[in-house]
Amino acid sequence: MMSYTLGKGEYENWIVSETTFSPDALAKVESIMYLGNGYLGLRSATEEPYLKERRNFLVSGTFNKFDEFEVTELPNLADVTRLDIRIDGDRFSLELGGTDNYVRQLNLKTAELIRSFDWTTKQGKKLRFNFRRFVSLDNLHLIGMKLEVESLSDSVEVSFESGINAQMSNTGSQHFHEGEKRIYDKRFVELIQTTTESKVDIALNTVHKIVINGKELTEDPDMNIERRNVSLNYNIHLEKGDKLEMEKLTTVYTSRDKAFDTSDYQLQTLRDKALADLRASYNKGYEQLFKESKQAWLDNVWNKYKFEVNSEDPYDQLAIRFALYHLTAMTPAHDNRMGIGAKALSGEGYKGHSFWDTEVFILPFFIYANPEVAKSLLKYRYFGLQGARKKAKENGYKGAMYPWEAAWPTDGEVTPVWGAVDIVTGKQTKIWSGFIEQHITADIANAVNQYYSITGDEAFMDDYGYEMIFDTAIFWASRLEWNEETQEYHINNVIGPDEYKEHVNNNAFTNYMAHFNLQLAMKYYKKLQEEKQALFSKLNNKLNLEAVNKEWQEKSEKLYLPEPRSLDKVIPQDDSYLSLKELDLSKYKAQDKVGGLFKEYNLEQVNQMQITKQADVVILLYLMEQQFTHDIKKANFDYYEPKTTHDSSLSLSTHAIIANDLEENEMAYSLFKKATEIDLGPVMHSSDEGVHAASIGGIWQVAVLGFAGIRVLDGELHINPRLPKHWIDMQFTFYWRGQALSVNITQENLDIVAEDKKPVSFISFGKKYQFDNQINVHLS
Repeated sequence: MMSYTLGKGEYENWIVSETTFSPDALAKVESIMYLGNGYLGLRSATEEPYLKERRNFLVSGTFNKFDEFEVTELPNLADVTRLDIRIDGDRFSLELGGTDNYVRQLNLKTAELIRSFDWTTKQGKKLRFNFRRFVSLDNLHLIGMKLEVESLSDSVEVSFESGINAQMSNTGSQHFHEGEKRIYDKRFVELIQTTTESKVDIALNTVHKIVINGKELTEDPDMNIERRNVSLNYNIHLEKGDKLEMEKLTTVYTSRDKAFDTSDYQLQTLRDKALADLRASYNKGYEQLFKESKQAWLDNVWNKYKFEVNSEDPYDQLAIRFALYHLTAMTPAHDNRMGIGAKALSGEGYKGHSFWDTEVFILPFFIYANPEVAKSLLKYRYFGLQGARKKAKENGYKGAMYPWEAAWPTDGEVTPVWGAVDIVTGKQTKIWSGFIEQHITADIANAVNQYYSITGDEAFMDDYGYEMIFDTAIFWASRLEWNEETQEYHINNVIGPDEYKEHVNNNAFTNYMAHFNLQLAMKYYKKLQEEKQALFSKLNNKLNLEAVNKEWQEKSEKLYLPEPRSLDKVIPQDDSYLSLKELDLSKYKAQDKVGGLFKEYNLEQVNQMQITKQADVVILLYLMEQQFTHDIKKANFDYYEPKTTHDSSLSLSTHAIIANDLEENEMAYSLFKKATEIDLGPVMHSSDEGVHAASIGGIWQVAVLGFAGIRVLDGELHINPRLPKHWIDMQFTFYWRGQALSVNITQENLDIVAEDKKPVSFISFGKKYQFDNQINVHLS
């Protein structure tokens, strides 16, 4: 059972808790309480093992391909968290004996995982356990663990085995060669792993410190080296009232780290660094290392974003803090060659691959709140141009055709070909997204433009952005198909955001976004030609811009853009959607677990119904809102919302924002709440495969771009707040054109402080304001 009210004092609305242990519902807590710092992610499995556990230790960028018939994925590193504990010789497990006062909790503010309980052996002996764990934000390579065991009633023998266990896999796929193992000084444990195909070296080191009643244990442990496993065994006698403390510190370094990914790389250098870091960390100890990490979270996250919501329901504040925690934990801010996985670093789901989720649902947070990180994420896409150009060529197109699923930037398309079972045929369903879900190319171009509009970062555009926009436009120009009958260009045989509609023609979202991509390219072509002739010449030589600009002009003018029907102002999602039969989705929209539809229908049948998996036309209304009137927004929201199952976690946030724009306040908040409950809610199997990264980004989007009403339209900042009626106020900091703006919004007032006292102009509910220090706007 989950609880969100255990935080007291300074930690009120900071604590995510599990108050009842269930061996059948381990995965949810492992996921939503996972620890990470963008470099590594550590799923929060319990120290003692259970049958249904999922132990995942993932490091960004270490992709490997198991064999030629599988796609590349983030490999599951050796496990360092398991402790095989025995009490009086019997295996310790919460499935045995008796447990009282159980609680496992993640403190979002400190990023520490804590688990505590009283446990009674089958002989009636009582012990008190306390487990602590953190992944450092100060030292990205460091994991800290601490165990405390106190004997409450009798003398007892406690023993445990701990080390590095490389007998792990990715649900069966083994990504590592058998590596060298060693124990230094009977204390420092080392294991080397090397991926089978990509040849990435992993250096893992761990060390233990044992203290009994405040005095360090000096007896040597038993040492064990086995196949893919190296460990130490400790045996300790406790009298009644005695307390055992064990600290375990681990470091991980890889040859993908920028410091080692060099032409003169040597494995020994990597090993020496990893061991030296562990020795230095050992001298500091758990408490000091945790203090340093806690301070890093305070400085780099909580004091930077300054996000507070004063709501009559305190859960709202916790939900937003949960989002900020995970946005930090999932993002490889340390390395611009790496993206964000759809399940973050919380599990093997989607194999660590990056989707459009990043640009549409996660990147906006960083553009507004931490532009340097946003720039890093966009550079990852720039480095991915090589793979995008490869995919375009393989498919018979020109320019850059971004992969639907991306891993290492140069890998190109890595979407698996086969997926879940077809309920009718019993065969595996073919995954067409990697072949024909192509809107991601325009999504990335739009994200580049969004970053530039908000930050004004001209240097980024010169070095990366313009080339990305031009090359994606070259792709679209080559992708368009001429329809002789209508004298228009069409985009046929695609999948739009609604992945329940495959092989459709003229998906509205895809067509409008492609058109926008072409328009951007022409706009920036003209700008560079007039203002940056040297850069224009460079890119012209590389991409033949003078020739393709004429093609952009001609084709964009004749590209078919589905218009609202005169009857009801509804934009056809694609050429056939509005002619399909309808189905009452009430029971599917109310289901606890997504995908219930496919227990009754297969995808081919769903393809013939007006059923939408996730926001499609509705997200077009959001991303391209300047092109649509309020009436068109309302007509399409009212038409498509009842037909949308929200089976994709990224859907609810978009619908919440549009509902808020339409002043459907109660619906907007309800959709926001549902979005937060995808991971935080009471359903205990909603997050088994990992957290929903896009939905987490969407939580922030609803709060800031929705309720606070912050948008950038045609280069101008708009702030149109519409807070939920039970939100008393909200405060946060965002960046506009390089300056931090601190915002405070109540039901009646909008207050903004320009931290650098530079001039700011913005529009609020149609009226333009200018200030250079601070301003108060009364919200009528």
